[in-house]
Amino acid sequence: RGRILGFLGPNGAGKTTTVEILEGLRDPTAGEVRVIGADVRHGYAKIRGRVGVLPQDFAPFDRLRPREAVRYWAALMNRSLSKAEAASILETVGLTSRADTYAMNLSGGEKRRLGIAMALVGEPDLVFLDEPTTGLDPSARRDLWGLVRGLKQNGKTVVLTTHYLDEAEQLADHVAIMNKGKIAARGTPEDLISRHGGGTLEDVFLRVVGARIAEG
Repeated sequence: RGRILGFLGPNGAGKTTTVEILEGLRDPTAGEVRVIGADVRHGYAKIRGRVGVLPQDFAPFDRLRPREAVRYWAALMNRSLSKAEAASILETVGLTSRADTYAMNLSGGEKRRLGIAMALVGEPDLVFLDEPTTGLDPSARRDLWGLVRGLKQNGKTVVLTTHYLDEAEQLADHVAIMNKGKIAARGTPEDLISRHGGGTLEDVFLRVVGARIAEG
């Protein structure tokens, strides 16, 4: 609780498959997987409302305003969200001043913020963010970093999949590097850097995986 896990790996390592299993979107073919104490095969319905997801390919409803989008998303999840609750979520992600702007007129960073707002419907304990800053300019990326840190400060557990190693180094309390379907290294960024010869997290990645990460 209140920590950020950075989940890294080269393309094809198995990250997406693993995350989709953890999100309850894909059945595991072997082994045991538990999320917030629930077996994903049989007990996910009990905890689904405690999990929020921002998928990598999130695209907002162009003709909805953020204020409408979060309430519509809540309705799709069979939840009732008051105007005040919707306003509170938008305040959390810094979209109060843009609450009545059509999504198609939001900037790239604002659209990602809206995606996070929708993931926060229901006040989840666990939030999956799949490459939340991909395609954003450096300023927007750093703005999103502040938002992710805010989720941690509010006691959320965050699983952050990213292709930006500096992002993982800045945000993650713990890092897991996957290669060829297995966790090749895990630990705090500081521990990993120390154990693998110093430098940066990118240097660790190169030594563990043997290739640079492909930024997507």
